[in-house]
Amino acid sequence: MPLSGHCLCKAVTYTVDMDAPLLTGYDHCDDCQRQSGSTYSLVCVVPKDKLKTEGPIKKWKGTADSGNTVWRWFCSECGSPIAHEPEAAPIIALKGGSLDSEIKKGLKPDTEIWTVSKLPFCTENLAHPFEHMPQ
Repeated sequence: MPLSGHCLCKAVTYTVDMDAPLLTGYDHCDDCQRQSGSTYSLVCVVPKDKLKTEGPIKKWKGTADSGNTVWRWFCSECGSPIAHEPEAAPIIALKGGSLDSEIKKGLKPDTEIWTVSKLPFCTENLAHPFEHMPQ
């Protein structure tokens, strides 16, 4: 069953031509904290070429610590975050909360990235931690 999801208002929908993400994890980078409005962002990494979207997506151009461009995707109608896309990589990180309910209930996060930015009150490891991106 392909992965699928949508924004809060359902104006943006997407499907991914695969049954499971390449990686499911917690992203603690400062930008993901701000985009999610929370202490971290649950991300599901998939190949860009497997993703098909429909609807009014707006993209905001940011700069990663590496100096490379990272595009932050969100619905232009309701503002729901959809993904972040590192321009220099063949992957995109879908926001786990945007997946369809039955799919996200089956996620098994196994990685934490950017723990160097993990907030100090988040004292427990949620999964296998990496200070930045997996090396």
